[in-house]
Amino acid sequence: MGVFTAKSTRKPTSINQFVRRHPSAFGVPFILLMVAASYGLTTFTQTRYDLHDQKVKNVSKEQELKLDKNRKKFDIREEYYRLSAATDDWEQKRVPRPKGLPEWGVPPTEAASKEQS
Repeated sequence: MGVFTAKSTRKPTSINQFVRRHPSAFGVPFILLMVAASYGLTTFTQTRYDLHDQKVKNVSKEQELKLDKNRKKFDIREEYYRLSAATDDWEQKRVPRPKGLPEWGVPPTEAASKEQS
């Protein structure tokens, strides 16, 4: 097999020679295009967000108005009577005590020492 030579068989064109001499000829216009496009698109994106904010604010104002119309004033006495009327049918029941515990119970330290013995 033969060894590959570093020389190409083609002749370099004038465009190839220009790019080799001035590599920034394609990079700088590309960067300028990207920067200009980003500034140009900011107006469109800002308009989008402004419309969205306006829509959200309009909905919240409408909801606020609807809540204010139908809202009932809060009265603590009325709530007290309503809750006390709901608890009239209850009956006090005694909880069964553990075996060996006196009627009124004992302090916790004495109960713990009796259980251990």
